[in-house]
Amino acid sequence: MDIVLKIVLFALNGSYSHTNLAVRAIGYSLRAAGEDAVIVEKNLKDTRLSVLETLVSENADVYGFSTYIWNAPEMFAFASEVKTLLPSAVTVFGGPEVSFADEGFFDRHPEVDTVIAGEGEEAFPLLVKAMARGEDCRRRVICTGPYRGFTESGIYYGEIGEEPRGLVYYESVRGCPFSCAYCLSSRSEGIRAKSVEKTLSDLLAFEKFEHIRTVKLVDRTFNFDRSRAKAIWRALSDARYTKEYHFEVSAALLDEESFAVLAAAPKGKFRLEIGVQSTNPETIRAIGRALDTQKTLTALERLHEKGNLHVHADLIAGLPLEDYASFSDSFDDVYGKGNVLQLGILKLLRGSRMREEAEQYGILYSPQPPYRVLKTDVLSFSELMRLERIDGLNDRFSNSGKFAYTFPYLPKAAGSPFRFFDGLCDFADERFGCREIARLPQTEAFRLLWEYASLLCEQGVPLPLNEVRERLAMDFLLGETRRLPPFLYTQTVSPEEKYRALSSVEAKRRPACETVRFPWLSPHIAIVDRVGKTVEIPE
Repeated sequence: MDIVLKIVLFALNGSYSHTNLAVRAIGYSLRAAGEDAVIVEKNLKDTRLSVLETLVSENADVYGFSTYIWNAPEMFAFASEVKTLLPSAVTVFGGPEVSFADEGFFDRHPEVDTVIAGEGEEAFPLLVKAMARGEDCRRRVICTGPYRGFTESGIYYGEIGEEPRGLVYYESVRGCPFSCAYCLSSRSEGIRAKSVEKTLSDLLAFEKFEHIRTVKLVDRTFNFDRSRAKAIWRALSDARYTKEYHFEVSAALLDEESFAVLAAAPKGKFRLEIGVQSTNPETIRAIGRALDTQKTLTALERLHEKGNLHVHADLIAGLPLEDYASFSDSFDDVYGKGNVLQLGILKLLRGSRMREEAEQYGILYSPQPPYRVLKTDVLSFSELMRLERIDGLNDRFSNSGKFAYTFPYLPKAAGSPFRFFDGLCDFADERFGCREIARLPQTEAFRLLWEYASLLCEQGVPLPLNEVRERLAMDFLLGETRRLPPFLYTQTVSPEEKYRALSSVEAKRRPACETVRFPWLSPHIAIVDRVGKTVEIPE
């Protein structure tokens, strides 16, 4: 007679607002097969011992670990401690980080008993049934094929696990039409997609969850099928769908009808993530991206100009044949064409073609997850570290949205956005002793920008300093509650102009107000009180 096993599926997320789709999918499959599972979902900010206490208190027979490059060290450590306290428990690892385990894997990780390599919805229930029959499943790698039930699977949230909140994930497509050398999707064959009707039905099911803000589709290229993508975007524009929806798309695959459909979407409903990675033609060929770069850049601009979409563009540093100068060109090509420019350092994932070709391009990378590139034959370690600092500056000033009137205007007005941030790296260190820009107080961040802009003018860069200061002042007044610092004071207009700007009722109600006119913002007028708080910006 088979024994009944207690199963725990463990997810370790990046933050409290994230949830894990994989453990829910496996848990649902276990339940459909007559098994039951407890989901333990924690995040990297939870204290180590509190997480371990939760795991051990379940006293389970089987522990499943959902493993990725960003949580692998912690997962191996937790498995080791669980095995120490519960030596009879079986630890099963799955996820992309272990799906390409080599022959020496179990020698390096004796805390792992079994690995499921690939899609686990069918394999995990079969493994549990084998263990229930008394089979020894230790030191086994179970290689799986495509999950046959994927196109009919649902959202899982609400069926198993805690009530979802914040950011949730949904998968409508498995596979990718492209074969980028750095991506594991290049190792899979074929594309499996849920129908338009099934996808919309699933997405509508998220409406019953009040605390969900964003539904992120994890499809590698959502618009691989233009007709399917347009049909889904049209439907999601309807008022019945109230969440924010995040898609990873190929801008080069967008046709005129796609642009029209996206332009008609309600503001704030769609977030589009577009991987540019590099605009160097030789680099693009080396990594196998069969995309029209100029078409992608043009599409980025068109999507961003409308103003109703949140557009996120990606670049990767450390790719083959791209040196510091080449990357600066890629940065300049993409900067300002979206709401967010994400600069990432290449990670050489286990199983990726790029990892196999690393020696060919002189790429050295960390042997520890996330296998970050440390240098290439054309890009030094110090240059990669500098690019990471530039990413920090770009995050603080451009991506944050807290300097919306100043960025991307200021770097583009300076000529080259990359050179602007590159010089700001040195200036922040020399003038403010600040290599970690995230630690700089907000008022000092404004001072940093004003003094750096002033220095550029002294060096001959034709920046309109009055407008730069006005833009900085506007951002400060809109985002901060404290008094406007003196270095951002700008001219005020006459009492007569103030009276025309304010209605007579407003003038009587706020007699202490002064009005600041920003010519570049015409016909807008910012009404500012004495402590520096913007009251309104009338048309």
